[in-house]
Amino acid sequence: MSVSQLQKNKHLLLRAGFGSNLSQIKNLAGRPLTEIWKNLAADYPFKPLELKDGPENVDYQKVAKLDEEAKKTLLQKNRKNNQEINLAFFDQMVYSEDQLREKMAFFWHGHFATRIVNSRFNLQLLNTIREKALGNFGDLLRAVSQTPAMLQFLNNQQNKKGHPNENFAREVMELFTLGRGNYTEKDIQEGARAFTGWSFLPDGSFFERPKQHDFGTKTFLGKTGNFDGNDVLNIILDQKACARFIVTKIYQFFVNEKPDANIIEHLSDRFYASKYDLKGLMTEIFTAKWFYSPENIGVKIKSPIELMAGIMRILPMQIEKPENLIVYQKLLGQMLLYPPNVAGWPSGKAWIDSSTLMLRLQIPQIWSGLRPLEFKPKSDDDVEMGMKNTQNYYKNFKNPNISIDWPAVEEVFKDKEPIDILLQKSNSLSEKTSEQFSHNSVKQKIINLMSTPEFQLC
Repeated sequence: MSVSQLQKNKHLLLRAGFGSNLSQIKNLAGRPLTEIWKNLAADYPFKPLELKDGPENVDYQKVAKLDEEAKKTLLQKNRKNNQEINLAFFDQMVYSEDQLREKMAFFWHGHFATRIVNSRFNLQLLNTIREKALGNFGDLLRAVSQTPAMLQFLNNQQNKKGHPNENFAREVMELFTLGRGNYTEKDIQEGARAFTGWSFLPDGSFFERPKQHDFGTKTFLGKTGNFDGNDVLNIILDQKACARFIVTKIYQFFVNEKPDANIIEHLSDRFYASKYDLKGLMTEIFTAKWFYSPENIGVKIKSPIELMAGIMRILPMQIEKPENLIVYQKLLGQMLLYPPNVAGWPSGKAWIDSSTLMLRLQIPQIWSGLRPLEFKPKSDDDVEMGMKNTQNYYKNFKNPNISIDWPAVEEVFKDKEPIDILLQKSNSLSEKTSEQFSHNSVKQKIINLMSTPEFQLC
């Protein structure tokens, strides 16, 4: 099967970002790949996300001493701030020109998964990830490991000399750097000793507590010395298994769920030799011939965030209540800032069950005002963060009042077949379905195509 220039261009924009926006569609078929990649890989100025009212200045170690009313007020403020952070991040995915950074940040957001109430710490971690998403993996790892969000989520506040807590050390190796089979239980124990005393101040700045640190000799991954947490991270980065683990996860997220052993080995060697240069790794992936081979195109199921952002990039819309987009994130199973656990979100077919598939197929119609939302979320108190009236909230949920600029969409598509733009494998639709679509208006064609199972693939 030959791959057209249009397919290649769409493939790059879908994988290195969140798909083409309406303005890019105008001459998408005629643009050279090198031009598209140059635009994606450009050095855009970094813009940190900010809260409109600023985060709460609260000493969270003293929260337990607050009265119930003060605790309730604080929880409400954090919930409101976390919604604002969620939407600000999602907004960057939809509208930012710096698509590669936001796609990489989305990947790291699931890789370095945390779920905490404190909005100040959530914002700090997210901006750390966004800023360093395309830099050096070692720098990213060290910075994330010293954020209060990560230290709190993985209980390193309780990791003290004589009473080590192994949670942080275990997950750093199992989920963030090496993967199972590349360390021992003894390495976890010794690593935990090295991380003793790693803590943070109420304002979120990293702080080492020397009285709680174990200054004794440790043997970790075959090396012996008076190691601290930074030493342990450096020893981990010295392992070629670390480069292979990160490359494999990136390949499965950006290329194909099924790793190609030869390509992984080649990329891992190059990544390790570059001392973990992320921009270089992504450049090699997105400019490789094999990336554009038929077996890598249209074979990944879009995550809920990718699906929603992709629709919004193509259909310019005004949303009266954007906070209600968070309801769709929850209904589809991917709520930013709230991964299911420290391993992050699942992928592939795990996104699809009978209820989520039905909603996925109906979102274009719901957002176009052609049908109401008729779904309820699964109960998940961890995500709801103790909201007692959550079912009433969803029961009373009003669809985000969306108005789509259809004249602008129709102007762009007037000389194009929507099927060629919207589907990665347009020949995957049956002839009967294609024939039915051919008699529709541009608006109806787009809604119908976005409502197909084939549109779920990227």
